[in-house]
Amino acid sequence: MLVVMQSHATEEQVRAVCDRIESLGLKAHPIPGSGRTAIGITGNNGAVDLGVLESMAGVIECIPVTKPYKLVSRDVKEDDTVVRIPTPSGGVLVGGGHLAMVAGPCAVETEEQCLAIAERLKSTGVRLFRGGAYKPRTSPYSFQGLGLSGLKILAKVRKQFGFGIITEAIDNESLDLVEEYADVIQIGARNMQNFSLLRRAGRAKLPVLLKRGMSATLDEFLMAAEYILSEGNYNVMLCERGVRTFSDFSRNTLDLTVVPAVKKRSHLPILVDPSHGTGKRHKVLPLSLAAAAVGADGLLVEVHHQPEKALSDGMQSILPEEFATLIAEVRQIASVVHREVN
Repeated sequence: MLVVMQSHATEEQVRAVCDRIESLGLKAHPIPGSGRTAIGITGNNGAVDLGVLESMAGVIECIPVTKPYKLVSRDVKEDDTVVRIPTPSGGVLVGGGHLAMVAGPCAVETEEQCLAIAERLKSTGVRLFRGGAYKPRTSPYSFQGLGLSGLKILAKVRKQFGFGIITEAIDNESLDLVEEYADVIQIGARNMQNFSLLRRAGRAKLPVLLKRGMSATLDEFLMAAEYILSEGNYNVMLCERGVRTFSDFSRNTLDLTVVPAVKKRSHLPILVDPSHGTGKRHKVLPLSLAAAAVGADGLLVEVHHQPEKALSDGMQSILPEEFATLIAEVRQIASVVHREVN
């Protein structure tokens, strides 16, 4: 259910409607728009008495939302959501015509490795640094990340170079630490339907980057995001990272068709990860350009100064010099599709 407020509705009127919704045992989600505020209602398994709400001051109408996902839907919020990621050197905007660039290694391996990569990336103009302190791997014998030590290294990267930090949480315990040390909480593909983790991310104060599961449908992807928003965190970004198909010439199939599909159904920004999406270094640049062309709100690219020695995903990591070329060419594509790279 969606309660649409008048354009001149006061904060007191919006609060009164929210209080009334809560008194009915439901949850109210006020969502400001460019022209007026809408209030999403969740928790209603049965019919809501529309007369009670429609008669309140400042209310225009109540609209049933038929989609299984409510808060992520365009029905609830017509305008694009713009997520601001805080950084020591100023915030980075994602969505609403802003295309964010994110670069860094797949995994935090050593302090020397991260600082060396960060130093080379700084000159490219990128302002967001990615790196996994926790690495959920298919094999229990593969490198699993440095954990808390890795988070402390990322914090040093932020302090020394002014990057905003994006890193993954794999469970509730690690999310507590990521929330303390990072600027964006990443939920990886393998945890897209870890519902307790999604709910915990929904109670976090940081923006969340949610990756699509490797076999997830679009509705499943959006419903996973709904878990986060339903807990009160509306700063959610989606990320397409490739799905599993019968293709045998790439690690995954990067589904760029999901970008316009998401934008039609949801107001949330969507980024693209061409590194995991292809698994091949030589495919990262052309797929990055394609992602920018179809309207992606950001790119998440793996960069390593010594990919042949990487402990995780070296075959899909590009060199810092190659990333400099990538970001320059993405800027050209972005200008054509009326987007601003930041």
